[in-house]
Formats: sequence, structure tokens, C-alpha cells
Amino acid sequence: MNSGRTVFAQLIEHLSHKEFQKCVARHGGDKYAKKFSCWEQFLAMAFAQLTYRESLRDIEACLGAVSSKLYHMGFAATVARSTLADANENRDWRIFADFAQVLIGIARPLYAGESMGVDLDQSLYALDSTTIDLCLELFPWAKFRKRKAAVKMHTLLDLRGNIPTFIRITDARCMTSISSTNCPSRPAPST
Repeated sequence: MNSGRTVFAQLIEHLSHKEFQKCVARHGGDKYAKKFSCWEQFLAMAFAQLTYRESLRDIEACLGAVSSKLYHMGFAATVARSTLADANENRDWRIFADFAQVLIGIARPLYAGESMGVDLDQSLYALDSTTIDLCLELFPWAKFRKRKAAVKMHTLLDLRGNIPTFIRITDARCMTSISSTNCPSRPAPST
């Protein structure tokens, strides 16, 4: 029995807060944070992903609708749109990339013995390239066409468990493989 706990809180309890804090410390994520911690930012973005939120306004409205349960979901206070926007803009993205690698490291052994439906002794991988459209006014560094901005995300999936083993973001014009030196990785925008 869940004894009144939200489904979100039950999902989040399976994530290692200690490992996340190691990633935060490694990149100094909470160095100047007064109220809104990296963990709360992660919770807000995880909530947005799991509930298919489409914008910061949508995230704020949805979290505001369950304001009486925010504490039980792991938030210290309500999440303002401007606070989340500032955190997304100023916090080091490597915190979340490192934590993703930690989670992938935990998940891969769980699926190591799973059958793929094909009798193979070795791992089987699939490569996907997806273009992610962006707003040119907000992301001028990602100019793709005359009036369009975009980046391309290359993902290598281990088909045993459908777990990404490698992700690289490049210029949207990149047409070659992820290991090519012709397609430099997109640096994080300067703040």
C-alpha cells in the first residue's frame, strides 16, 4: 500500500539522491543556489517529462494544481516559471548528463540477460539520428536554415533493454556518422 504517497514520489525514490548530489558537487551546481536546488530542478524536469508538459508555463500550472502535495513529491516550495527558466539557463548541463550516465550504468546490468528475440551472443545496437527543431530567436547559435534553428541528436541504443549507450548532439546539418570529425559536438551556449 502506498499510504498516501504520490506515484511520482514512488518513482523518484528509486533514484539515488546521493549519486545525484555527487554529480552536483562535481560541477558546483548548488554553489550560488539560495532556494531552488539542482535536485528540485531535476524533479521539476522529470515531472514535466513524465506528464508530457510542453512549456515552462505548463509545468508551473500543473505543479501549482497539486501544490498541497509538492512537499510529498520532494519540492520545498512552489516552482515559479521564472525560477525554473533561470535554473535551466544557468545550471551546468553536465550535472544531468553525469546523472544520466549513472542511471544507465544501473539499468544496463538489469537487462543483460534479457532476450532480444534473436539468438545472438553479442550485443545488438541501433543508431538513430533525430533533428530537434529550435526557435531561431532563442537559439541563434543553432542556425540551421535561413529562418530555422535545430540540432541533431545521435543516439546509440543497446537493443537489449532499449537503453541508450551513447548520445551526441551535433549541428543539424551533420549527415555523417556519430564518430565523424566532420560534425563537431555542439558546445553549451555561453551564459
